[in-house]
Amino acid sequence: MPGLKRILTVTILALCLPSPGNAQQQCTNGFDLDRSSGQCLDIDECRTIPEACRGDMMCVNQNGGYLCIPRTNPVYRGPYSNPYSNPYSGPYPAAAPPLSAPNYPTISRPLICRFGYQMDESNQCVDVDECATDSHQCNPTQICINTEGGYTCSCTDGYWLLEGQCLDIDECRYGYCQQLCANVPGSYSCTCNPGFTLNEDGRSCQDVNECATENPCVQTCVNTYGSFICRCDPGYELEDDGVHCSDMDECSFSEFLCQHECVNQPGTYFCSCPPGYILLDDNRSCQDINECEHGNHTCNLQQTCYNLQGGFKCIDPIRCEEPYLRISDNRCMCPAENPGCRDQPFTILYRDMDVVSGRSVPADIFQMQATTRYPGAYYIFQIKSGNEGREFYMRHEHKFSSVSYAALSQALRVQEQTGCGLRP
Repeated sequence: MPGLKRILTVTILALCLPSPGNAQQQCTNGFDLDRSSGQCLDIDECRTIPEACRGDMMCVNQNGGYLCIPRTNPVYRGPYSNPYSNPYSGPYPAAAPPLSAPNYPTISRPLICRFGYQMDESNQCVDVDECATDSHQCNPTQICINTEGGYTCSCTDGYWLLEGQCLDIDECRYGYCQQLCANVPGSYSCTCNPGFTLNEDGRSCQDVNECATENPCVQTCVNTYGSFICRCDPGYELEDDGVHCSDMDECSFSEFLCQHECVNQPGTYFCSCPPGYILLDDNRSCQDINECEHGNHTCNLQQTCYNLQGGFKCIDPIRCEEPYLRISDNRCMCPAENPGCRDQPFTILYRDMDVVSGRSVPADIFQMQATTRYPGAYYIFQIKSGNEGREFYMRHEHKFSSVSYAALSQALRVQEQTGCGLRP
């Protein structure tokens, strides 16, 4: 009896010891069996895997795996600490060499499922759903994901798993939106600046052609990237609101646009001339119409048509008063044999002329000079009409026995009288 008891004790110890060859198979990927406690502990891949994360990414260990995140992540506070991980940071000890099978009598023993599995009614090892049975160790902010022989704790989209907590990811810091970004818990929202519309991808923006949709301009609309510009037709200028156009008064810019008068019109202007003038081909200069040459005057056959600047004048025939006799169209003579002519000028000469405006003053208009045709004769020069405003004056030149007339008005009638006297 004592010998049998010893055999049973040894058999029970053999059943409780894990098989050295199958110790690693009792834990899922990312976990390792702790021989002292018999539990599956998380493997720190950030320590065991060389260069687990490359570039600017840093490795953060997780329960059953690891995560690569940017080093500039502002919410990172340190690597994830598994409360069940082995504090030993050195290399894991090599598996113990297999023990030789003891030379004991073989007895039947019950089937044992590995860690994370349990026996069902048909004596088969099936996976234990720790998430469904609430036998997991995930925090309330995490979600449990069942795996073969175990489980893993993770976070929903838009969250980081850091130090056992799920923290919101600020997607706006990583340029997820082309223009405007608004971060929300677990997600983000993209919007566009005025003048743009959000594309179907929810991230990029497309320029809006305001000219093709609403055309806010009164005259001409030019689309630009993100906006538009209003332009006006020639002769108009853009108002301060940048949309409406107002007529441009070209006549107010300069007084030299037209020779006579500038007339403003919506979007343009034109030059006009006074009556008796026509507009030249340059559309700004005026030229006098010679009514006497074109025949569009009202003078009768006895009158003489005299062209003036901007009009004409009908001059009546010269009428010689007694005792003068008309000897030509513009000359009257007093016969010497007539006693009434003794104290009168011998001849009277009538001349009509126009004076072109715009001449510099004072200036000589014409000159009359005495001759020695009649010995002992003397000459009298005087302005008979047209000098009511005293615009004309006579300048005597004794050297040539002549007189010059300077004027500012347009018409002048000069009377030259030649007579005989006692004085030389």
